[in-house]
Amino acid sequence: MSVRFYNCRILTMKDSNIIEGELWTDNDRISYIGPSVDDSDKKFDREIDCKGNLLMPGLKNAHTHSAMTFSRSLADEYCLDDWLHKAIFPREAKLTPEAVYWYAKLAYAEYLAGGITSCFDMYFFRELTAQAAIETGFRHVFCGAANDYGGFDELEDYYNSLNSLDPLVSFIFGFHAEYTTSEDNLKRMSDLAHKYEAPVFTHISESYPEVEGCRERYGVTPAVLFDRLGIFDYGGGGFHCVWFTDEDREIFKNRGLWSVFNACSNLKLASGITPVYKFIEKDMKIAIGTDGAGSNNALSMFREMYLDTVLSNVETHNAAAVDPFTILKAGTTGGALCMGLNDSDVLDTGKKADIIMIDMKKPSMQPENNIIRNLIYSGDNSIVKMTMIDGKILYEDGNYTTIDIDEVISESNKLLEGLA
Repeated sequence: MSVRFYNCRILTMKDSNIIEGELWTDNDRISYIGPSVDDSDKKFDREIDCKGNLLMPGLKNAHTHSAMTFSRSLADEYCLDDWLHKAIFPREAKLTPEAVYWYAKLAYAEYLAGGITSCFDMYFFRELTAQAAIETGFRHVFCGAANDYGGFDELEDYYNSLNSLDPLVSFIFGFHAEYTTSEDNLKRMSDLAHKYEAPVFTHISESYPEVEGCRERYGVTPAVLFDRLGIFDYGGGGFHCVWFTDEDREIFKNRGLWSVFNACSNLKLASGITPVYKFIEKDMKIAIGTDGAGSNNALSMFREMYLDTVLSNVETHNAAAVDPFTILKAGTTGGALCMGLNDSDVLDTGKKADIIMIDMKKPSMQPENNIIRNLIYSGDNSIVKMTMIDGKILYEDGNYTTIDIDEVISESNKLLEGLA
């Protein structure tokens, strides 16, 4: 399918400049970005008058647990450890592949309505999740979730099978966290990373008790432990990074590892505030995720980007501590590169057509004193007019083209009965 967007403004994310003109797509790729073409004889399957609205790369949710939509507003009174062991783990033990399929589709609906075109998802029952992603047309990157309860025996099979299944689906090695993974299994993770010369991701330094527990067991922080075991020899990174020391940041900087921030979840679970400005000051690789709906509870990248900006202001007593464009870049380009989606990082000829349209007529986007600041400080899911993935429009003006939202909602609520 070929689409022509005209009368549009375009934020490519290669820099902060906004250009005027048009953008063409041909199948899954961008075929043209530039000035308006009045005399083109090219035929399109569809031509869309953007009426001055903004096209930009889709937002990239660089850490989430998609099917945890089942746990939204389920256990809001707990901090991290109790939340996991009293509310989440017991219910996850009752999850079926069918349930994960429907709860993943519920997440995709929220992602698409919020301008998210890909996610880095750590969860289980991956075969059914992959089916849900392919049916929806959503770009889904799986992250391994192995721990002492299981998963290590399947990691290699998933790595090989999911990376050859469908262009929309891929898999990156990962494990849950240090506190759920024995030293023997951490060494198994390192061995796999070396065998495939592949990156590894994990939850890391999310809470203060987690870091102190690691120090009691090994005498060092999780980042130092993983570095010594060679887990990060071929790249990767960590989710949360709240309680990083200067040494931890130095390791991530020198290794070129990704730090993925999850402000809403950290605040809700009382885990702490990531000093985002410290990572930016060291010119580290950063991305942004929502975490799961059980600990957030929304799956909104706009809310995450806002908090990652203003919390740094509070931490530093400086209202200009973090440049909004830097955060927007982390939420788009950074997330894509973190997930290995090198063709979805910016809008450019030959890149993947993973594009969103921002409705500039929304009151929250007016007046246009500074469009990028509007996106970060006043933007929310309501400003997303259209979401395109792989050259296909999956969400437009409140309607889905590949999701029967009524069916998804009905099945999601029906399946809750088995998780009581």
